[in-house]
Amino acid sequence: MGRSAFRGMVSSVLMILFPASLFAADSNAAMLYINNNGAAWVNGAHVPRASSAIFLGDLLQTRSDSVANINAPGSSITVLSDSLVQFQGAFVDIQHGGISVSTAKGVGATAGDVKVTPASNAWTEFNVTDVDGTVRIAARKGDLTISDGKDVFQLQQGSDKSLDESNPAAEKDNNKKKNKKRASGAVPAAGGGIMNSPLAVGIGGAAIVGVTTWVLVKNDNPASPTRP
Repeated sequence: MGRSAFRGMVSSVLMILFPASLFAADSNAAMLYINNNGAAWVNGAHVPRASSAIFLGDLLQTRSDSVANINAPGSSITVLSDSLVQFQGAFVDIQHGGISVSTAKGVGATAGDVKVTPASNAWTEFNVTDVDGTVRIAARKGDLTISDGKDVFQLQQGSDKSLDESNPAAEKDNNKKKNKKRASGAVPAAGGGIMNSPLAVGIGGAAIVGVTTWVLVKNDNPASPTRP
């Protein structure tokens, strides 16, 4: 059985054994749905159009003819076509492309140095796209708080804004910090990457299913030529 099929099977088991409400106990997990007839990948592995689980740190890529939905209690995130994003629970990191967010849980988005969050806990809807280094933000319902790595300001409902993905001042400061760490001989922290997603907490008592899912996510990277 291939990794994609096995991932789908585990996701189906999770859905059968545990109602969606249990995912609310842990923002590290949500449900993923692929729309249209296109293709999408999680951590490099093809995912079926049927629903499947997505976990903290998972990297989701949509093709030019596909759109994906990430649903969690109180929030819905539409990942637009031709996008590459990383699911981080309380926010989505956009590496390319765009998302549309509807949330009452304060779910935000990041794109380079730009961070976008709802200004309140009220129901908020907004779009964020990052294409060729330009971040475009549209506040469709509710106000937004935006940080560009230097300044923090609000974007009112019905307004839009375009920003550079990287703030030169912030980038300069980050380079200084990196150089200081190298000079002091600091060792880069191990782990924390996409494949090291923590086991979803709160799926009561299902240790075996949870561990199986963790192993599956851990091994979702495309196999090297020497691996079966």
